[in-house]
Amino acid sequence: MAENGEFSFTSRARSTGRNGLPRIQTNNNNKETLVCHDDSATPIKAKTIDELHSLQKKRSTPSTPIKSPLATGTAADGSFAVISEEERQRQQLHASLASLTRERGPKVVKGDPATPRKVDGQPSTHSFHYTSTPTFDDNISDSALKFTHVLYNLSPAELYEQAVKYEKGSFITSSGALATLSGAKTGRSPRDKRVVKDETTERELWWGKGSPNIEMDEHTFLVNRERAVDYLNSLDKVFVNDQFLNWDPEHRIKVRIVSARAYHSLFMHNMCIRPTSEELEDFGTPDFTIYNAGQFPCNRYTHYMTSSTSIDINLARKEMVILGTQYAGEMKKGLFSLMHYLMPKRQILSLHSGCNMGKDGDVALFFGLSGTGKTTLSTDHNRYLIGDDEHCWSDNGVSNIEGGCYAKCIDLSREKEPDIWNAIKFGTVLENIVFDEHTREVDYLDKSVTVLIKVLNFTYYLESYHHAYWDFTAAENTRAAYPIEYIPNAKIPCVGPHPKNIILLACDAFGVLPPVSKLSLEQTMYHFISGYTALVAGTEEGVKEPRATFSACFGAAFIMLNPTKYAAMLAEKMQKHGATGWLVNTGWSGGSYGSGNRIKLAFTRRIIDAIHSGTLLEASYTKTPVFGLEIPTEIEGVPSEILDPENTWSDMKAYKDTLLKLGTLFKKNFEGFVNHKIGEDNKLTDEILAAGPLF
Repeated sequence: MAENGEFSFTSRARSTGRNGLPRIQTNNNNKETLVCHDDSATPIKAKTIDELHSLQKKRSTPSTPIKSPLATGTAADGSFAVISEEERQRQQLHASLASLTRERGPKVVKGDPATPRKVDGQPSTHSFHYTSTPTFDDNISDSALKFTHVLYNLSPAELYEQAVKYEKGSFITSSGALATLSGAKTGRSPRDKRVVKDETTERELWWGKGSPNIEMDEHTFLVNRERAVDYLNSLDKVFVNDQFLNWDPEHRIKVRIVSARAYHSLFMHNMCIRPTSEELEDFGTPDFTIYNAGQFPCNRYTHYMTSSTSIDINLARKEMVILGTQYAGEMKKGLFSLMHYLMPKRQILSLHSGCNMGKDGDVALFFGLSGTGKTTLSTDHNRYLIGDDEHCWSDNGVSNIEGGCYAKCIDLSREKEPDIWNAIKFGTVLENIVFDEHTREVDYLDKSVTVLIKVLNFTYYLESYHHAYWDFTAAENTRAAYPIEYIPNAKIPCVGPHPKNIILLACDAFGVLPPVSKLSLEQTMYHFISGYTALVAGTEEGVKEPRATFSACFGAAFIMLNPTKYAAMLAEKMQKHGATGWLVNTGWSGGSYGSGNRIKLAFTRRIIDAIHSGTLLEASYTKTPVFGLEIPTEIEGVPSEILDPENTWSDMKAYKDTLLKLGTLFKKNFEGFVNHKIGEDNKLTDEILAAGPLF
């Protein structure tokens, strides 16, 4: 120790500690501080831990001046004054949340109420707010006296924070994906989905037997809208997404989603097309708005209500209201229904299909119900993925409606679906899955969360030759929602030229349809309108029988117009652009389910490859009885004997009986479309009927 009482080391060799680190100097004579200090690090600016945290995040608010009419006001000298981006957003969001029956909505505030910000150096809870001279009248309400914080177009990282902190059941899994719960509903509620029937929609939409459109009146919609908006206004904060539908910029639709959950906001962030910061600045007024108040039930005593759930679309008001269900898929499919209405008005065909493109620019569309292999066959490492579910076909070619994928993940494995497996990472939403409480590893085999929850699916379910609606289970509806760019071979932007091949997939559990058939234009329309596949019934005393299912246009639950209108548009575009129709059976051969065998996936892939390459067009063909389908006599890599179903059955009588049974089911299903006029006369209708089974 030195004489002055300081701890010091006069030797230069002792001026550093172990491993070359600076020595800590202690000064005993400094009576004011009496502290040890380390001068080896650069001092930080923050004086408190809160200030340190404030330095962690830098602001990225757009500073570009806004030139749109909504962003300008008139200055005192008569010139146009540029207002801030935050003020422009506040004005628009305030309009979205305003009540229809009261003059004032809530005071709109941007930002998280739990994150104070400084304004002019002083702490402030609000990043912007709406002030006016206080007045008192009959229209004032509690909601007009409060602030509603708007979390606007948050990033996935911000939405993760909101979900994990405030939403019970939200966790980060080992892969980085966000695990969430959709509440009591783990699937869509088609029986609770309604459309306002007015003079226009009564004339334009598909109503009646087989239609997914259940009517409601304007007044009831406004009652539910008010209930949803009141609920959203009662919250401390709401999430708002401004995004796009349709990758074709010429036919893009602007949508706004107002929701109460970070889960819903992140889901739509992934599923819709994400705008750039420049596009967001010029976003303007949305073309359609969703009010998702799914945590709050509808009033069951309200006219037209049959449960505590209601999903309501008002095409005239360009709005959708969700009450009583937190299942995020309602938003996705609600917007798809909107596109099924808007796009045909522009002579654009909206399609429930997968779509991929070869390296030479040849595009194929894949149609098929659940279990037909649509996702598996449209996902091909040798081809670019344009989209997995929803598309438009315009004069410009094909375009994906969405910006993401919504994949089933029950029984998912890296070996079976490597692309989907690898897409489940940070930013992905995992719905209703089960994970290890310690490692957070997901068990994709476990369906405990969704077991035994039923939904009613609006597809034709035929048994004993009668039309009936049947319940389908949502017990295995665990899902992953992720941006399409998470798929390595996704084509960005998601657009392509006119399709070359139209592939209709059917899993025929009756075992009488050939593995592949080349279709005429009329046959393509007939099978497109039919939308056939077959399901395997539940086990009863060890007996299993196939059951036919028909879903018009391979997506009856979402279409708005009569199926024949979409079929006529499909035929017109196929004829104009020279596309070929194909019917591919991914189901059984050599007998029905229980006696025959499932057609090997390797054989089906060879068939699809032959369609893509064009070699199948050059094959020799023969015609089948009853359905009159043209089947090739030879395909490379596929046993010739399985190409004709008649060759694979050992019992010829059983084959013919089963073939006639399926043909009868097709005829019964098509009776609902016979009387609908297609084109200027009934000639096309007659031609389509003639393309069906004849016996």
